[in-house]
Amino acid sequence: MFNVRKSAGGAAASMAALMLLSAGALAQAPPGAAPLKYDDYTGFTSIFDGTMKNWDGDPALWKAEGGSLVGTTSAENPLKENTFVIWRGGEPADFELKVEYRMSATNSGIQFRSVQLPQGSKATPQANPIAGKWVLKGYQADIDFANQFTGMIYEERGRGFIMHRGDAIEIGAEGVSRLIGNLQTTPDELKALIKPGEWNQVHLIARGNTIVNIVNGRLTAFVLDNDSKGRSMKGLLGFQIHVGPPMKIEFRNIYLKSL
Repeated sequence: MFNVRKSAGGAAASMAALMLLSAGALAQAPPGAAPLKYDDYTGFTSIFDGTMKNWDGDPALWKAEGGSLVGTTSAENPLKENTFVIWRGGEPADFELKVEYRMSATNSGIQFRSVQLPQGSKATPQANPIAGKWVLKGYQADIDFANQFTGMIYEERGRGFIMHRGDAIEIGAEGVSRLIGNLQTTPDELKALIKPGEWNQVHLIARGNTIVNIVNGRLTAFVLDNDSKGRSMKGLLGFQIHVGPPMKIEFRNIYLKSL
């Protein structure tokens, strides 16, 4: 404890001593973690070679063009249900995925740890029967042109909306989401980092029951899933075209790393 003298000189000396101590404490402060580098592809493998090899989707909607995996819909032939292009190279469990996307309208998503639903089946007893061939159920890193949902984790044909962008959540054994905390950046600040109509970067990490979503270098979602009945620990990867107005979605530089 410091004993400060009442004289002006004593007070000044004590203040100087405190400033020196503060400076010393700052100098010795830990440096913190180094930033995660999106352009570090050590251990990653490209899973898109510019062709449709290992990618399975409706050929009327999906194609490889100009170094990108491209999905388009039209007003003349609107979608009746969400459909996907599915990677047939495996069913990743613990992994990191890096991908860039650009979209013109509507909604899309990066599907992971998912299952393909057979035609005629139902995702839930209340749902309509599956009409199409390329329909997935499971976790999704959501993307939409209006950036209302981009950055959050959603579950397609399952538990649905489980969080907001900017949340850190825990899903309990009974399937109910609970807010652990909010990330340092607010949802609106994160939204401002997403570039409509331009290329954006997504870095998705799934390890055990933990899921992390990073968009354009900023953490947008953290999920700890303790719902052993509702969660999935491995499954298919895919990209979505959503029902709604005509749209174009492009994915490029798709890299996967097993953990």
